[in-house]
Amino acid sequence: MSSEIQYFAETVRANVQKVIVGKQTVIDTLIIALLCEGHVLLEDVPGVGKTMLARALALSLGGDFRRIQCTPDLLPSDITGVSIFNQETRRFQFMPGPAFTNILLADEINRATPRAQSALLECMGERQVTVDGETRPLLRPFLVLATQNPIEFEGTFPLPEAQLDRFLFRIQLGYLTPDEEEAMLLALGGRHPIEQIGAVAPGDAVPRLAEQVWAIHVDPSLRRYIVALIQATRSHPDLALGASPRGSLALYRASQARAAIAGRTFVLPDDIQAIAPLALPHRCIVRPESALRGRQAAEIIAEIVEQTPLDLGSIEQ
Repeated sequence: MSSEIQYFAETVRANVQKVIVGKQTVIDTLIIALLCEGHVLLEDVPGVGKTMLARALALSLGGDFRRIQCTPDLLPSDITGVSIFNQETRRFQFMPGPAFTNILLADEINRATPRAQSALLECMGERQVTVDGETRPLLRPFLVLATQNPIEFEGTFPLPEAQLDRFLFRIQLGYLTPDEEEAMLLALGGRHPIEQIGAVAPGDAVPRLAEQVWAIHVDPSLRRYIVALIQATRSHPDLALGASPRGSLALYRASQARAAIAGRTFVLPDDIQAIAPLALPHRCIVRPESALRGRQAAEIIAEIVEQTPLDLGSIEQ
């Protein structure tokens, strides 16, 4: 079971790495999100490869890829679709929007108005779209990759907490090392690598593999450890808002997926500790007085992970 998931992850990772140099951890994070049927917020400066990463993942799965360039004049119907009157049939006909795809890239999501951003809430939370009173299911797999620029805020609309909570992970790609950047320049000599890759794994197998992830064993002591981490975010003096129950589920599920892509049938404490910095900081709000002292959610979560005890002796072998 886990060997099939591991093979799937290794195949997709190797294919995406033909386009994206030196970002194995980020690629693995996207594969984990895919297996959890979650969504990812990519927060980084322009030009680090966010769009290429999304395209390479979609091509590797042989799936459909759509891109929305978020702007202040974007309407909800530009995302979900709209019903138009067909003169021949004398009936209204639904025209699906970009949301009806496998991988949806919402580029610069914070440039869309709250009204347009809210169109993604139902898509991300329930994998369906309701237009004109009729609910239509979305494709599977369905993964939203949203990007935002953390250094430019003019003309932007910060994502509300309800929307941030629907993202499984918030991650940064970061700059390449000098050696990786040199390798990238060499790889881009001639045809772009994105033009030379194709499907290497069946995208329609993702829902079945996602079901298998639930079978990865989580020891009762590790479940208690996850709950203790979440509870610590809710009682921390520097946090006005801790992680939601959706956050504990994200930590639990993503830890299972991380174990599965490593070929294991059981979760280790390392899985939980590696996932926590990706799944929890964006679900927490730092108190204003703490923020003035320079405290950040990521730093606080790292402290919570370090300070929360784990009873290793009670773990079942």
